[in-house]
Amino acid sequence: MRPVEIDDEFVTCPHAAYARLRGQGPVHRAVAPDGSHVWLVTRYDDVRAALADPRLSLDKAHATGGYRGLPLPPALDANLLNMDAPEHTRLRRIVARAFTAHRTELLRPRVQEIADELLDAVAGREQAELMSAFAGPLPITVICELLGVDARDRPDFRAWTDETLAPSTPDRARDSLRSLYAFLVDLIARKRAEPGADMLSTLVGLRDDAGSLTEDELTSTAFLVLFAGYENTVNLIGNGLAALLARPAQLAAVRSDRELLSSTVEELLRFDPPPQLAIRRFPKEDLEIGGVRIPAGDTVLLSLVSAHHDPARFPSPGELLPDRADNAHLAFGHGPHFCIGAPLARMEAEIAFSTVLARFPGLSLAVDPAELRWRPSFRNRGLRELPVRLS
Repeated sequence: MRPVEIDDEFVTCPHAAYARLRGQGPVHRAVAPDGSHVWLVTRYDDVRAALADPRLSLDKAHATGGYRGLPLPPALDANLLNMDAPEHTRLRRIVARAFTAHRTELLRPRVQEIADELLDAVAGREQAELMSAFAGPLPITVICELLGVDARDRPDFRAWTDETLAPSTPDRARDSLRSLYAFLVDLIARKRAEPGADMLSTLVGLRDDAGSLTEDELTSTAFLVLFAGYENTVNLIGNGLAALLARPAQLAAVRSDRELLSSTVEELLRFDPPPQLAIRRFPKEDLEIGGVRIPAGDTVLLSLVSAHHDPARFPSPGELLPDRADNAHLAFGHGPHFCIGAPLARMEAEIAFSTVLARFPGLSLAVDPAELRWRPSFRNRGLRELPVRLS
């Protein structure tokens, strides 16, 4: 059978593309835009099982099927997204000691304050572009405060991050990555000299006092917290606001009953998840998924957005239902690699949506939903801009 071409339809209309694939079968041989051959898993039960299957490795050492990924220096590559047990278990326990629920909850007043300040800056205007004015600045400011990045360094920090995530040219992406790496090395040195109450200072202390993680693991963890905590939360806020504003009935329901806010965040994570795909995996041995044999070393991509719209698991999956019950979405993963920053992302999203909706009762899209432009990635779903009318 001819491999599926992962083309522009997976960016502009992913639900239609994946619905067609789900109807044809659970697993497909596919060709990614970079020319690499992958296996694409599309149905909920198979995706959920694969997320927790220890035979599917995150370690690139098991990739023998022509995998192409973002080339990172060793000091940024020794992170949880490239590890299996027991190394993953060890490092996750260490990071969990710095990324506690208590520390996350302590951030709540500050997250609210940041959200209020950002919206103060656009109040009084007739229109605004919320990706640059709100959805982007909120998560990067929170992550910078979590890591202990000084306010004067944050504009560069955000620019390097944005260029690495959505590069204008390969050379600029490499330059930004080098700048970001040099900055993190310098930041860690500063935390050693003058530790604070931030998460990075805690990790530096664990590294220096207990020797429980290597220097590369320390730098890579800071890098991962930055990227995972920034990009996915930006897109959760942007995608969520766009989805609600395009559906007046659902928007009105959330406005009239703030008790729906928590379940609305979960439904938005299901409906239009920022990570369209889970992190790539490599079989350590020949195995079967959905009755399809996959050779060891090949690249396996688990489609979260397709799983979330599988009618065998979610009734009326194409509808956005703020009060949806039994919403076992996979946006934060499943099993041992479940996202350790999920509580922070949920808190930021709840504060973002509640603050925007309370501040601007007449908020509406300034363009037709079909005119919204998406970033050119089939891996991560995010808007270029979100133009709105504020009143």
